[in-house]
Amino acid sequence: MVNRELVEIIEKFAGSGWDLIDAVSNKWLADNSSEEIKDELLVAVEQADKDCGSCGCDYDVLYKRALELLRVA
Repeated sequence: MVNRELVEIIEKFAGSGWDLIDAVSNKWLADNSSEEIKDELLVAVEQADKDCGSCGCDYDVLYKRALELLRVA
């Protein structure tokens, strides 16, 4: 079973309009059982956190939390 908190975070990413994370977030929401898509999402969220994880926006905390949850999922 997928963590509800993680789903909610990924739904926010899917609606972000940022090419880096929105498409892969939608792919993961459609098939969160795929390890390949999970790995792709991890890479995208890691890059988003690196690029924008300290800019002061609402997503900063979400990147870090999503990474924590994805790594234990």
